[in-house]
Amino acid sequence: MLHGYLALKLSWELFQKAPETLTPPERTRLAEVAGRQDRIEHCILASPEATHVVIPAATLAARLEEIKKRYASPDEFAADLERSGLDRQGFDNAVERDLRVEAVLDRIASRVPAVTAVDAEIYYRLHPEAFDRPEARRLRHILVTFDSPQEKAKAAALLAGLRDRLGTAEAFGEAALRHSQCPTAMEGGVLGVVKRSQLYAELEPAAFALAEGEISAVLESPIGLHILRCEEIFPSGMLPFPEVQQKIIDRLTDKRRQEAQRNWIKVAVAQAQGNRPPAGGKLA
Repeated sequence: MLHGYLALKLSWELFQKAPETLTPPERTRLAEVAGRQDRIEHCILASPEATHVVIPAATLAARLEEIKKRYASPDEFAADLERSGLDRQGFDNAVERDLRVEAVLDRIASRVPAVTAVDAEIYYRLHPEAFDRPEARRLRHILVTFDSPQEKAKAAALLAGLRDRLGTAEAFGEAALRHSQCPTAMEGGVLGVVKRSQLYAELEPAAFALAEGEISAVLESPIGLHILRCEEIFPSGMLPFPEVQQKIIDRLTDKRRQEAQRNWIKVAVAQAQGNRPPAGGKLA
């Protein structure tokens, strides 16, 4: 029954589909992963850390509901359980076991010392390449398409006339809403923050030559004629540490928690097998 639940869970996690829809190679892979995970989870639940773990009824109910929402109907869910050799009580028990494993690993991860601002700044200084911001622009545009030389001439005249009258971002946005044939018209022509190589090659040189508040000449791309407005310039260079400090702390915290869990699992598995812990293995 447990293997049936693991197969059901891992099939969705690994392949985003039900077990009976897997190809033969996918089923082989699923069996390997499920067998290995079953052995590891058995060792986790046999550890002293798992002795007093209790899953609240509300937590179990929320997880069960989350799983059921993956299915189009209750009947489809029930059919999947039957194909996996599970009844409802067995399924509930397996999910509760799953939550107990997660709770034990969360307990191990909670022992990890907190990442400090000093830790984050050391990482920032040692990995400057990770925080090198490429040059970027915050842009708006107005696009007018055409299907004939006559339509092209009319579009060019319209955009040239607009260009001379749009002094503010608000005015440009209103003109985009009225005239632009791009879906961004509904947001006032906002393209967002654009980096090098994200625009059509015909537009990029002009876009990255604009000053803040400046509007380009009429430009042609494979989809039509444009005028661009530069809202803000983001020069290339290192992102300031205060801007990335919390992201670094979150990244290092996740890394430390995962390492602590992996090391602890190695020791738990080795002890369950009656072996010595692996070299460097230690309780987190």
